[in-house]
Amino acid sequence: MPELRESWARAWRRIGARTAGEGTYDALLARYGELHRKYHTLRHLGECLAWFESVQGLADRPGEVEAAFWFHDAIYDVRRSDNEERSAEWARTAAGEGGVARDVVERIHSLIMITKHTGAPAGADEQLVVDIDLAILGSNKERFAGYQRQIRAEYAHVPDGQFAQRRRAILQSFLDRPRIYSTAYFHEALENAARANLRLAIDMP
Repeated sequence: MPELRESWARAWRRIGARTAGEGTYDALLARYGELHRKYHTLRHLGECLAWFESVQGLADRPGEVEAAFWFHDAIYDVRRSDNEERSAEWARTAAGEGGVARDVVERIHSLIMITKHTGAPAGADEQLVVDIDLAILGSNKERFAGYQRQIRAEYAHVPDGQFAQRRRAILQSFLDRPRIYSTAYFHEALENAARANLRLAIDMP
């Protein structure tokens, strides 16, 4: 996967790492390739990185944003609620061992934690990370439907009725926001499509 390797090398270099991070890169690829994942896979990582590639000029610290994407779903256990914390801690450890400055490490940690989507993003980089992570909501109808199926497959152990109730609540929480996308770029590009997708998904029996 030469594009992924190029992204990793660029991000790791930009944040000031003094190593190539090859072991971490390989470990991350293995994590995103876990068989229980259906949406939070290398495809999702690649989609996020592709979006970032096209809008990286919006970032204050592009290396930190790109590095955060690499780790944001590094740990993904559907039976736990602390995946972001564990992923952020892995990033903190790996970057620290790579010689990255402490302040940079902590900003990357914060960028990963904002993908819990429980609070409003503060600052350009947090807003950009959240908008890219949620870009799937504004995708075309075919991709959005595929995303919905993939999420259901990841939570196959949850009974249908319980899953539907929880899923509607999550989607409604995004629809209830004054803005789904914080940045002007993503708001203009995806807001209307995302709201249409969410309304359709919530109304489905």
